[in-house]
Amino acid sequence: MRTWLQDLQDDFLISLYSCLASKPATALDPEYSVLFFSKYDAEKLLASLTTFSQRFSHVPLSLEWNLIFINGLWEKMLQVPDIESPPVLSQWVHGGLQPFLVEPKVFGCLHGKNVSCESFQQLVAALDGLYPELPEEEQRNLYGGIKYYLTQNESNQKCYSEAIPGLNSTAWFKNYLGSFMEGATVEDLQLFGDEPTLQKFARDPVNIEMISNLTLLRETALYYTFLLTSAPGFPLSSLPAGFVCSLSPSAVTNLSRDDALSLARRIGESCPWIPERRGIPGGRAPSSLPARELQVTSSLLRKLEDFSPETLRALGQAAVGLSVSSIQNSIREEDLEAALPALGAVRGWSAEQSSAIVDKLLHSGYQLRDGQSLARLGSLVGGLNSSTVWGLSPEVLLEAIEVPEFAQQMETLPPALKRTFVEKLSSSIARPADLVKHIPAALATSIPKSLLVFGEEKPSVQDLNSKTWTPEQAAMFFSDVVKAEPDFSRLSQSVLQGFTCAAAKDVEAGRFQELAKVMRSKDVKLGEDQLSCLLRMVTLHGIPEDLDSYPKDLLLFLSPSDYAATGSCSQYFSNIGEANLDVLPRESPQRKQLLLEALACLKVPGTQITQGNAEILGHLLCDLGGEYIRSSGGILLKDLSQCESFLPDQEEAIRDVISSGNTTFGPPATWSAFTLRELSGLIPVFDHNILQEIPKNSLSLWLKDFARDSPLSREELATVVGELLPTRHRRADGCNQEITEEVLSSDLMPTNYTPQELRVCLRNISRKSQLYLESHLSQVLSYPFSVEQLQVFKNYLDERYPDGYPESLLSKLGPLTPLITPEEISRWKMNSADVLAAFLKNQPPDRLASAAIKRYLELNNALNAMALDAIGTRYVCLLNTTELKAIEPSSLRLVSLNPSACSQQTKDLLYEKAKEAFSAQHVFPAYYELILPYLEGAPGKDLKALSHANVNMNIATFVSLRRDALMSLTPSEVQGLLGMNLQDLAKWQYRSPVREWIQVQKQSQLDQLHIGLTGGTQEGYINLVTSKFPASSSAPLGAMAMALHLLPALLLTFLMMSILS
Repeated sequence: MRTWLQDLQDDFLISLYSCLASKPATALDPEYSVLFFSKYDAEKLLASLTTFSQRFSHVPLSLEWNLIFINGLWEKMLQVPDIESPPVLSQWVHGGLQPFLVEPKVFGCLHGKNVSCESFQQLVAALDGLYPELPEEEQRNLYGGIKYYLTQNESNQKCYSEAIPGLNSTAWFKNYLGSFMEGATVEDLQLFGDEPTLQKFARDPVNIEMISNLTLLRETALYYTFLLTSAPGFPLSSLPAGFVCSLSPSAVTNLSRDDALSLARRIGESCPWIPERRGIPGGRAPSSLPARELQVTSSLLRKLEDFSPETLRALGQAAVGLSVSSIQNSIREEDLEAALPALGAVRGWSAEQSSAIVDKLLHSGYQLRDGQSLARLGSLVGGLNSSTVWGLSPEVLLEAIEVPEFAQQMETLPPALKRTFVEKLSSSIARPADLVKHIPAALATSIPKSLLVFGEEKPSVQDLNSKTWTPEQAAMFFSDVVKAEPDFSRLSQSVLQGFTCAAAKDVEAGRFQELAKVMRSKDVKLGEDQLSCLLRMVTLHGIPEDLDSYPKDLLLFLSPSDYAATGSCSQYFSNIGEANLDVLPRESPQRKQLLLEALACLKVPGTQITQGNAEILGHLLCDLGGEYIRSSGGILLKDLSQCESFLPDQEEAIRDVISSGNTTFGPPATWSAFTLRELSGLIPVFDHNILQEIPKNSLSLWLKDFARDSPLSREELATVVGELLPTRHRRADGCNQEITEEVLSSDLMPTNYTPQELRVCLRNISRKSQLYLESHLSQVLSYPFSVEQLQVFKNYLDERYPDGYPESLLSKLGPLTPLITPEEISRWKMNSADVLAAFLKNQPPDRLASAAIKRYLELNNALNAMALDAIGTRYVCLLNTTELKAIEPSSLRLVSLNPSACSQQTKDLLYEKAKEAFSAQHVFPAYYELILPYLEGAPGKDLKALSHANVNMNIATFVSLRRDALMSLTPSEVQGLLGMNLQDLAKWQYRSPVREWIQVQKQSQLDQLHIGLTGGTQEGYINLVTSKFPASSSAPLGAMAMALHLLPALLLTFLMMSILS
């Protein structure tokens, strides 16, 4: 038998398992598994296991057969020489046994085999050596097995007993969990022992040393630190640095002033600085401390009664924990100024903190008389308002930005303040090259694009390469750059994204392929128009045979047959799967065709997608219809979790698959917080029924540990929070949990109060907590409160400010905005464009935005550049004719608006304003890019002039032109406008408005375009067309009726009458 087994092929186990899996598990005695695998040559067995692992790595195995197989495989593995060495163990665990270890219950076999705690400890030590090399999913699976072994029954089999030598070591976490402790939840730790036992484990030096080098789950780290510090008299000064960041406020209540100051400094120095995240934004500047560390730091700083300059300097980074009320009431102005160098070096001030400090400094007489005094503000510069910056001389700003440390602080400024700095600086810097050279990199993207038109001036490619630009900005100077720099590889990614069709004339025809390859190497992201134009130029002389050297996004506009010379259709769609599919509109014909061709290429039978198909399809998976999602079961869920959005039939299919429970994740009732983390992108699709099935503790743990890193919005997270609140509201006669600063600092505050409880507790809030709430309102409102809870906050503010909200509050309303009425807005003191910008940043509905703009103008504020920038494309259509006429062209020149969604009257007015605004920059192609958003209001005479500028207008812009203006164009003028995009006109010849334009053109002139247009007027015919569009007063079309061959008929009648007479 041994010889026969040694001759088996590597795929033997696959065949064996496939045969046995269809039979009941009782068909094979587990002991026979031990005998069978003991005869198998170890090397051959490992090769067969590796093949098996590759085949079944994503397919759940039958638990019963899994247990039978692992029974024999485990025994065989233990017989392998040097199995305890990491390389050998890695081959078996990672390469061979991986599919069997997915199910934690297989570790229950070890109990059946009477594996002792000592032996299990050796196994954990060996697995711990592999931990860094294992994928996260395998780490989690192995931890699940370890936990299952340690907690399988109720016989206190947790491998610890004070009375038994060998089992009395308090280094238990190191011995039995090792690095796998990174996967342990608080609930897991509580399964391993009672609190006194866990405290002994937590304080063991061996465990402390190990855990200091691990990244525990957030709540686990907090609990472990609690276990450490809960012992009476535990000296916090001896707390290892890794645990300082997980202290709770209760742990620091009894510290002396000196100890509090020392610990605050340690937190400032030791704790990680994190950027603001999507899930539950902290409402603070980027690189700020997490809320809990801020909460502890604030608790410590409240123990300090005096804030002398020495104390403020000693705080260092911990000064970010100063409350607004402390800044306003507990620190003297002269002390703030004396400590300014230290405070200006602190990162992560909130807008409220920096404003409080700067206001206090300026009111006390601090003067921004020169660049050095401005630069001394450092990170506090965000506390300035726009009017203060406008009041400074340009020389002060120019001197300040020469200080590198100050220039870097510009990165964290709010957008409106960045624009103010740029406008002030540009007022004294006339030449674009000088502006680009001197402007801090952090402000570059805030430069109005009209100020980046170089004209006859030669740009410095080095200066442009050194800064980051938006595509719209880069389009202003791309043409100038390619003229000045012959080597495309020397251009930055940011500059290259400015490529446009209008600039194509400045690139030699033979060099487009070189340009495209450089774009691929620098991962340049282009839009649909840019890509289609680039492709047209790249394929002028045929489709290249090395398409893999070009941007993958170009393939979106090609077909598998175009790619044939480069590679197979599966290779083509593998590249498509990695491309930016969102370049094409979601339900566009091109995207639908790509998916159909991909499914045909992969020979997908019916509607069932395999794992291999899914890997090739990549982003195309997000376009699969509901029938494919249902047929493929749970195999697609993890990939679908990465999709940005879903159509209704996809959402319904996802819910059906999840509700069936027939997935690798199991039914929702068995899900853990880790399951929710893997499927976080699908949570917005879950309905109430699915959310109700998920264990509440799993939802709660996911919110605590993982929600911050999820892609969910505040509103989507609020849906999850709603599932954790009681469905039957108990009567809230009193406040069961007082609203303290600690509560207000927790982003899980919404889970603690029903709307009724929140209302009662806000009515009873202490004065101290009330001040904290209002000075940190934007942070608190960023938590995932339900609409009902938000309404309670709104009612609270209404009671606090019956005469209308103060100006300082308007920028903090955030998610309360939809609950406000236009009548309330009419009472606001909206005295600056700063305040208007702060309110409109919340993207209120049109009725509220209109009310805000109306109130702003009622208070005699001007529609200057800052106000127009705040109104933006989203709200520009709300302006009436009087307001539009009041806009100064000089202000319009400094903003980017697109009135394409507005009325024709608004488009016409804004076009004339824009034409005047950009008249001094009538340099192509930059002028075309500036005037392009306003062209739907351009009259025919301006379009005729534009047709001589070689602008390569795209067809989408052309068909959106003013109807009377478009109808006035001749075929040669249309050819001049469209340029290289002329071929696209043929695709529109049967659609309005191109169809109507063709009908009034001479066919002979259309034939000269050589694109196959038909339907024009024949020579000798009169073409009369019924008007379908109202004629504009600026360009009447004259009489129109149906086309009739009148002239030949009239002549024939005249001749016949002459002959007969």
